Amino acid sequence: MTDSPLPLSRRASFAVVASLISLLALLLAFPPLTAESQGLQFGTGWQGQAWNNLDFSGQPVHTLVIPAGLNFNWGLGSPDPTVNVDNWSARFDSVQVLNQGTYEFITSYDDAVRIYIDNILVLDRFNGPPANDVRFQQTLTAGAHLFRVEFREFTDTALLLFAWQQITGLPPGVTPGFATVTPFGTPDLPTATPTPAGPQASIAGVRGLALRTGPYLGASFITTITPDAPIVILGRNRDEGIYNWYYLQIGERRGWASGRYLRVNVPDINQIPVIGAENFDNIDGAPDIGARAITRAVMNVRRRPSPRAGIVGSIPWGGVAELIGRTVQAGTNRWLHVRYYTDDGQVIVGWIDARWVTVQGELFNVPIR
Repeated sequence: MTDSPLPLSRRASFAVVASLISLLALLLAFPPLTAESQGLQFGTGWQGQAWNNLDFSGQPVHTLVIPAGLNFNWGLGSPDPTVNVDNWSARFDSVQVLNQGTYEFITSYDDAVRIYIDNILVLDRFNGPPANDVRFQQTLTAGAHLFRVEFREFTDTALLLFAWQQITGLPPGVTPGFATVTPFGTPDLPTATPTPAGPQASIAGVRGLALRTGPYLGASFITTITPDAPIVILGRNRDEGIYNWYYLQIGERRGWASGRYLRVNVPDINQIPVIGAENFDNIDGAPDIGARAITRAVMNVRRRPSPRAGIVGSIPWGGVAELIGRTVQAGTNRWLHVRYYTDDGQVIVGWIDARWVTVQGELFNVPIR
């Protein structure tokens, strides 16, 4: 006598229940790491695309906006119902502004990962081994850097983590916090970062304040300062013309924020030294790298990347200018640094709004300020 098979509906029900139990057990055993738990940087402003194949061919089936970094445990699933649970790929891009120094990068993945920094392949694990934890170091200059993480999921569990920490070139008084990563395991406790001495500030009137690479509305975005962050003032600048901007240190990061939303704890702001923004003050002579900006309107050229900055000239509709720099916000070009030669032989160097410009040439070679 042989056992008769279960009806199809009952077999399907048992299969679903078994899958759910397996997934729940996996998530309980392997909780994802968090930025707070490890003292790591995960970056901001990530954008992703996913394909229902392993080689990024054709149009992506799903687009992701990821404000808080790459730290995912999809379990036996995928980022979205439109994405297959097996045999899919994803690509994640962001621009991160870092201090000069050496960084240790950490990635945990299942099944495959490939990482580029400034269009250079720095880690290739695209053919396995799967479910691995990898560390590597890179020395980077101060400024903005392009990060790209490519991911493959073959079958079973899908996980991806990518983070970093600065280990040399830290500001005075700051020591590196070497994070211990247990892949997909229980996170460690956070490591406190000493707060340097100096005038203090606090955020007033807003829930968060943008930290930028320069004292201008159009400067590249670094991160968002939260009201609970310890803020130390290193200098000030009023080059934009309306509000004081302050050069700040928040933990291991430095950048500029508008004084419009800062409460400063000194009786006289003249006690705070006036400093320049070197990454914008000394770049008008940047070399031509072959990229071109073609205007789609009559464009005002401003001295700095801000609608508040003074106008130094204009470019007619359809004018072609050398593209020598740019700023980036939320992964998108915001202002373009151009050099334009007029018909009468004058040279205009300044900044134009990127939204009304067509770019020709290799954009990734254009420096981000």
